[in-house]
Amino acid sequence: MTPTHTSALSRLGHALSDGTRTRILLSLRDAPARPSELAQALGVSKQVISNQLGCLRGCGLVTSTAEGRSTWYSLADPRLGAALGDLLELVVTVDPTCCSPEGCTCT
Repeated sequence: MTPTHTSALSRLGHALSDGTRTRILLSLRDAPARPSELAQALGVSKQVISNQLGCLRGCGLVTSTAEGRSTWYSLADPRLGAALGDLLELVVTVDPTCCSPEGCTCT
């Protein structure tokens, strides 16, 4: 394990520590999207989406591509989508109630 590996995992952990960022990453597993589409799909303001996409770009997890007057966001590496799916499946398999509001022992 190198410092680069540690840094990459820390950035992913930071990204996943916020519910909106996590939902954005999970949404982008399916296909690239514009901020307005993400805001509508996730039920949050465009400003919130913009701020969270900036964070995810800073973490190196998403990329943006300008197309005319639109900007499309996608996962920086397609393997991230598969890894998120595996992580989600693992968390649910380990204990599906560990972080529900009723049974959270994380705080």
